[in-house]
Amino acid sequence: MSIEKTDNFKQSGDYIQSLDRGLQVIQAFSQKSQALTISDVSKLTGLSRPTARRILLTLEHLGFAESANGVFSLTARTLSLGYAYLSSNNSWGIAHSFMREFVHQTGESCSISILDGTDIIYVARVSTKRIMSINLDVGSRLPAYATSMGHVLLANLPKEKLEKYLESINFEKYTDKTIVDKEQLLKILEGVRERGWGGVDQQLEEGLRSIAVPLRDGTDKVFAAFNCSVHAGRVSEEVLRNEFLPLLQETGKKISQAVAITNSSRFV
Repeated sequence: MSIEKTDNFKQSGDYIQSLDRGLQVIQAFSQKSQALTISDVSKLTGLSRPTARRILLTLEHLGFAESANGVFSLTARTLSLGYAYLSSNNSWGIAHSFMREFVHQTGESCSISILDGTDIIYVARVSTKRIMSINLDVGSRLPAYATSMGHVLLANLPKEKLEKYLESINFEKYTDKTIVDKEQLLKILEGVRERGWGGVDQQLEEGLRSIAVPLRDGTDKVFAAFNCSVHAGRVSEEVLRNEFLPLLQETGKKISQAVAITNSSRFV
């Protein structure tokens, strides 16, 4: 939806401002901000203190938040909001059997994500028992410009949406290899688009490299990205490209085909 259409909708009678503000407050909480005061929420959302207070108290009354000594945190009940999406979208459940087989064959973790704003958000993941410093699970968010799945999703955006993304992104240098230049990122995305896969080497975290392919629906439209992540000290770039990539592509095609068949049968 364009900025103009968004602004027009906000002026319409169908727009519910209180719902918008309530969701802003919920999203103010994160791994870095697990417990917040009314003032904290006000600063993070731009809402007035009285408005932030009323929303927090309402969320507490409904069981989505709890407080102690003026400090609020979300409760496990907020998980129902995310699981409502997961349970209503059967695509990720369909993908799991293929993902588990991939992990069995490679011994490495794999994930599926979609683009949400300037980030990718994990919607499915099958991991190994190896531990990385980044703790990833369904619902985790990472910056699209520094991830292989982000590169795949950005490379397949329509031109106007990619331009909007580039206008809104605030680059952060996570490692010495992180790409923080728009022109350089565009060149990389062009290469991803041409070859049909993306890869990053320690751009998000030292020692972490990954490779990703697109997942396509029945109309050949990219609806998600599928990746394999490895430790750089254990798996070389050559092994990742020459041995893991073909299997990743094959598994990605199987997932895409299974999702397309299932979704088409829903409308028969």
